[in-house]
Amino acid sequence: MKTAVSIFFGWIGIIFVILLASIVLTLLLRFTSLGESTLNLVTLFISFLALFTGGFIAGIKAKKKGIVVGALTSLAFSLFVFFYRYLGLNIGFSITEFVHHSAYLLLAMLGSIIGVNISGGETD
Repeated sequence: MKTAVSIFFGWIGIIFVILLASIVLTLLLRFTSLGESTLNLVTLFISFLALFTGGFIAGIKAKKKGIVVGALTSLAFSLFVFFYRYLGLNIGFSITEFVHHSAYLLLAMLGSIIGVNISGGETD
């Protein structure tokens, strides 16, 4: 149960970072000369940051099993994105997106490991 709650808090962290970044990028596109073509790397970096942050929050909340909690957080996110793309847009994953989601998995696991270690782990 504690793992599920920590994954939920990780998801909240991911959604918060993505929404905050969306607002900032929208304002930058509207009020500056920033073009849409320059946003590809920026959005990729923001998604990496969001998954790392979500894994970090999940690790702090779980206080143990950092690798498992980070992997489950990332896999749940990737599964959600896959279902949205496949069922909603009728588009599957390409090789590039598999590479991105593999990096998401690694970053969420790394964030969760760091979160567990910062939280001090579970005390007896």
